[in-house]
Amino acid sequence: MRVSVLTLVRGRRAHLERLMHGLAAQTQAPDEFVIAYMEDAAPADLPALPCPVRMVAVPGEPMPLARARNQAMATATGDLLLLLDVDCIPSPTLVESYAKAATTTDGIFLGEVLYLPAGPVALPLDYAALDAAGQRHPAKPVPPAEGIVPEPDHGELWGLSFALSRAAWKRSGGMDEHYVGYGGEETDFAAALAAANVPMFRVGQARAYHQHHPVHVPPYQHFDHIIRNAGLFRAKWGRWCMDYWLGQFAERGLIAMTPDAITVLRHPRADEIAAARQPDDVRFS
Repeated sequence: MRVSVLTLVRGRRAHLERLMHGLAAQTQAPDEFVIAYMEDAAPADLPALPCPVRMVAVPGEPMPLARARNQAMATATGDLLLLLDVDCIPSPTLVESYAKAATTTDGIFLGEVLYLPAGPVALPLDYAALDAAGQRHPAKPVPPAEGIVPEPDHGELWGLSFALSRAAWKRSGGMDEHYVGYGGEETDFAAALAAANVPMFRVGQARAYHQHHPVHVPPYQHFDHIIRNAGLFRAKWGRWCMDYWLGQFAERGLIAMTPDAITVLRHPRADEIAAARQPDDVRFS
């Protein structure tokens, strides 16, 4: 089974480099690394890998996240498509564990993610130190010690780290490119996987470490994208997504919601957006 690791890039140069240092330390090297870059020029002078590195340009504003994932998938040549967020450093057994899982059954596989504190990650990578420093998101379960366990709720799809076969990707129809900017495209993809009867599993020994970036609560800086994409999801699936963020907007008087519609009452002010940025000791929303 050929394994393609894929990531999306806009900025985050240091994060990308550390992701690649993690790929270079894998117990099973990937067969290729695909970078879909959403910026003017391809990243250059990157760390060496024991596999080919392939680049695909994905221009557009707002950030075309769904289209970038689709183009990365189309560029990849592997049988197993492993998507890692650019913020994630893979543990040494990540590729091997996803590959082993995919030999037992077909489906979509979710690895564990630990959130790191603020500050650059030192090189060379010290995985014991990363394990000690990382925090599991409180809403996420403990993964199996090894192997796979079923995950019945497709809403648990987490775009930071997952893998699926090319056949499963095709059955789902890929990501809906009507979603642009921040929010909704992964939840839509999860719903498409469920509709296509692609089972979901959690995987042991596929840990990744999320490198810190600033957190905003609520994510006012993405207000317009969240409202737009939530409306697309409601029209397609008959229910709302991103309820947590929409609820925060409603509580603060920015929107009014009914089961069928969102009315924007006002937009967040610049001072509200600035105040929503959390201190650096906050790792996740």
